[in-house]
Amino acid sequence: MAQTLETLARRTTSMQGIRSVVHTMKTLSVINSVPYEHAARAVEAYHRTILEGLHAFLSQSGPIKGVNSGTTDQVIVVFGSDHGLCGNYNETLAAHVADQIGPSPHKAPIILCIGAQMADALADRSLVVEKVFFPAASVDGIGRLANLLTQKLDTIRQDHHLHEVSVSLAYIARNAEGAQAPEIKPLLPLDPSIIDELQTKRWASRSLPYFSMPPDDLFTALIRGHLFASLFKAAAVAMVTENAARLALMQQAEQSVDDRLDALKSDTRAVRQTEITTELLDVIIGFEALKKKSIHTEGTEKSVRDGENPTTKQDEAPKKE
Repeated sequence: MAQTLETLARRTTSMQGIRSVVHTMKTLSVINSVPYEHAARAVEAYHRTILEGLHAFLSQSGPIKGVNSGTTDQVIVVFGSDHGLCGNYNETLAAHVADQIGPSPHKAPIILCIGAQMADALADRSLVVEKVFFPAASVDGIGRLANLLTQKLDTIRQDHHLHEVSVSLAYIARNAEGAQAPEIKPLLPLDPSIIDELQTKRWASRSLPYFSMPPDDLFTALIRGHLFASLFKAAAVAMVTENAARLALMQQAEQSVDDRLDALKSDTRAVRQTEITTELLDVIIGFEALKKKSIHTEGTEKSVRDGENPTTKQDEAPKKE
């Protein structure tokens, strides 16, 4: 189908508008990821403080009894995205969670989901979500989300025995090579290696730690702080990877738009050159036609003049005689 300059101009204007939107989304992805990265690093300091408190507790209370890995109920917190424009972010994580759970688990895990789109992706994998939370819209929202999740986990743990519930966090994180990959991180019960390290680690100060709270209450408070810090960091990391996925997708879209713009510019130049050539040919053809007409007219006039002169001469000759 032949394209006109007006059609190409409209398409070029539309593509330039799309490129402006894509470039804006790419810029926002870069800007939005920075605060979440800072939040993830900041909460690590708080988490280290919690672990130091657990170290002080273990140095005075001795080994923790009843901590084992033989849990019967499993809770999985899945961090998804509702903001869109990040590709198959939710589908990739949902597939990884379904693979980890298995086709027919002995007992279905309790799934807490962040994001309605993530809930739909899990439902497509035949996984039942118990509760859906709204994702954080800003850095301030991460604390709100972590508090809500901590309260929900406290409720679940109160309905079960303390050491009969395992909690895992599922989110997309960056691996050692910098690429994004789904990850499921065990959270509760506490990793035995961490407990062993804290129990065998010597207390650095000469002043021994002291606490007046009941040991069980203090231990519960420390576990709650560990939960909050881990959930906060997982939510921040999930937001960082979400913006990174959106940035990568916007870069691909921007490259595609640029390629399309180059093709439109090339088509515009070709159509313009074709029209110029056509106009030049019309001028040349018109000029040649006028030139032929002029030559023909001059020849006719000359023939007429040449035909009239002999007659005149013949008429004048007898008069001279």
